[in-house]
Amino acid sequence: MRLTQEIIAAKRDGGELPDADIRQLIAGLTEGSVSEGQAAAFAMAVYFNGMTEKERVALTLAMRDSGTVLRWDDLPGPALDKHSTGGVGDTVSLPLAAAVAACGGYVPMISGRGLGHTGGTLDKLDAVPGYVSQPGIALFRQVVRDVGCAIIGQTADLAPADKRLYAIRDVTATVESLPLITASILSKKLAAGLHGLAMDVKFGSGAFMRERDEAKALAKALVGVANDAGLPTTALLTDMEEPLASAAGNALEVAYALDHLTGRRREPRFHEVTVALGAEMLVLGRLAADLDEGRARIERAFASGAAAERFARMVAALGGPADLLERPQAHLAPAPVVKPVFAARAGIVAGIDTRGVGLAVVALGGGRLRPQDAIDPAVGLTQLAAIGDEIGPDRPLAILHARSEADHAAASQRLQAAYRLGEMGSGGELIAERITERARG
Repeated sequence: MRLTQEIIAAKRDGGELPDADIRQLIAGLTEGSVSEGQAAAFAMAVYFNGMTEKERVALTLAMRDSGTVLRWDDLPGPALDKHSTGGVGDTVSLPLAAAVAACGGYVPMISGRGLGHTGGTLDKLDAVPGYVSQPGIALFRQVVRDVGCAIIGQTADLAPADKRLYAIRDVTATVESLPLITASILSKKLAAGLHGLAMDVKFGSGAFMRERDEAKALAKALVGVANDAGLPTTALLTDMEEPLASAAGNALEVAYALDHLTGRRREPRFHEVTVALGAEMLVLGRLAADLDEGRARIERAFASGAAAERFARMVAALGGPADLLERPQAHLAPAPVVKPVFAARAGIVAGIDTRGVGLAVVALGGGRLRPQDAIDPAVGLTQLAAIGDEIGPDRPLAILHARSEADHAAASQRLQAAYRLGEMGSGGELIAERITERARG
């Protein structure tokens, strides 16, 4: 057993840490014997020197084992999940979990809150009155078994080392470290006891990693470490140069997901990503022989209403209204001011600063810049114009839902600045690449 400062010095000097050193350091971080200063020094050493594949796996497993590790071996089917690196209008988790459950999978989805310009699945579900987004483990298990899916927030006893290390990284400029990002994401998914994981790694103006090459490097790292840690995983690289859905904002995205589930409205881009991720999950769980069969099964789950039925049961089982699908307007709080936002001139949407669209929602109170910020579930945007849409006096950029006239005016300016009009526009390839191979080194 080495002194903590010796472990830090070895990584500072570019050495490869043995598994025992990494486990010792993470155990000390969890117990409190490793100080914040030491954890910050370790994070900075990793930031500058990186980690080998072997070190990444050891770090991820040590963080997984810092708390409770769930087991789902008693389920009659595979425990499957998906993770997105976040964006604007990405409420895929809601219909996806229900569709996979309707196909025989079990989805114990542990989701997070939004930060910055990206929305969080947990914040969206908190817009549903009565929904218990952080139940006890016993209720979580019961709903997963009975319904087939449950979407909840991270509990304090799942990968607690990650929570402490992330808080330190957040204030020491070491968030953007590939090994630390990988371990942070996967430690929680491994602690959830999954049998298969589909990753949605986004690139573009609304993504955490804007450049496609950076997003691909992260996808490869995630796939490699997850598989080496015993969790079958694939990843899709998807485009976030424009919002994935035409709605952004918590209650508004719930309403959008309900429309998708019931068939009242199914937009092609959103549907394509949802079906593609669902197919990956079914193949990973051996519920489909190949992706074509997986896609067909997910499509049937939506078309037949089976996915909608599962979602309704999940909401009711976790305390939400039993008639949410049929009467969303009776339960999802509306904003007091709902008015369109028009562009200064007519034209075709040639480009969108998607991060700017997300920050317009934040400015309305629908997102947070600090973890302690409160969320207004009612505010946001609907009928967002997409790249290639023709804008004019009869077609606004969006319908803006605000708490006050002043908020509407301020957010309108942000939204107008996020759109670039031209003579023509066309979006990029939505699903750019599928990552299955493992990264090394």
